[in-house]
Amino acid sequence: MRGCDVMTDADEPASAGLREVVVQWGRIGVTGFGGPPAHIALLRELCVDRKRWLNAHDFEDAVAACNLLPGPASTQLAIFCAWRVAGPIGAVVGGAAFIFPGLVMILGLAAVFLGSPPDWVRGAGAGAGAAVAAVAVRAGIGLVPESWRRSPAHWRWIVYAALGGVAAATVGPWLVLVLLGCGVIEVLWQLPTRTDGFGAQVWPLAAVAGAATGGLLALVWVAFKVGALAYGGGFVIIPLMHADAVDAYHWMTNTEFLNAVALGQVTPGPVTQTVAVVGYAAYGVGGGLLAALVAFLPSFSFVLLGARRFDAFRHNVRARAFLGGAGPAAIGAIIGVSIPLALALNEWWQLVVLAGAAIALFALRRGVVTTLLAAGAAGVVAALLGAPLP
Repeated sequence: MRGCDVMTDADEPASAGLREVVVQWGRIGVTGFGGPPAHIALLRELCVDRKRWLNAHDFEDAVAACNLLPGPASTQLAIFCAWRVAGPIGAVVGGAAFIFPGLVMILGLAAVFLGSPPDWVRGAGAGAGAAVAAVAVRAGIGLVPESWRRSPAHWRWIVYAALGGVAAATVGPWLVLVLLGCGVIEVLWQLPTRTDGFGAQVWPLAAVAGAATGGLLALVWVAFKVGALAYGGGFVIIPLMHADAVDAYHWMTNTEFLNAVALGQVTPGPVTQTVAVVGYAAYGVGGGLLAALVAFLPSFSFVLLGARRFDAFRHNVRARAFLGGAGPAAIGAIIGVSIPLALALNEWWQLVVLAGAAIALFALRRGVVTTLLAAGAAGVVAALLGAPLP
């Protein structure tokens, strides 16, 4: 069936050559501004509507399965779709084509913003960074309705979200333990007689956190958290990285971290590639590439090793229960991290930009990319007028 462009009568997926996978997935990697919703829409338009490589039911099932996995769901979906149309090699090639354009762009921007840029560039970074706290709140609130709807007990949802929010605002480096702990508690609550040592399987993984005391191992741990232990949406990587990058290992200042988050939002491709900026700040281009490799490797592994069992996984009661605890905690963490991000702003005019960003996002309902670009432009104006820069 290789080379077909339509679904067969037996509803088996049609196939694509590697060259077409590179072109099509690379196109999405270049044009995929707007985060996971944009990526999913572009993949659906390509694979279901235009090429008919997958049927709508299979695509929606893949979306549901990827949402149960930790890590960047839209990246996993891109890898899965490439696997369906071109096999394991296609999954690797398609995933790389999806990730690579944004990664190159964000590393190039990191070299500019983390070097010794002119004042107007510093102003742009300070302005965009000032809006990040509002973006975090918007991202978290946007995840609430669906998570709330799925929750079997709203009082537990509130407890998990509160724990995540408090952890993100106070004990950032250990947030991953809170996320995992909430997930395990919900599994024990829903399935008290069917855990089969589930908690014992999860906690040793979290204990690795204590081993990362500095150097490359610390960078690998931070990137691993981002890629393998991030539940509840792409923005949860921000609280998972912030305390480590700024306070624990001093790879970046608060201002530089805010710049990194803004760069991750305004570049195409997965938001997870923000970790490459953290890696660049720690160890240059090599560190950026290492961080990206470690962060995205779990997504490739999940698909290559488990794609054939995605349908069963989507109906796995333990996985759904775990996400029922970890998901609300992650949402709380996304909103909670806005507190240290806002407190990190040093100049009065950045607070004005933050207020303006909040108005744009919540009252005027402007998009995240548009708001960040406008905040960056405001920072350029402030710098040109001689305002103090952080």
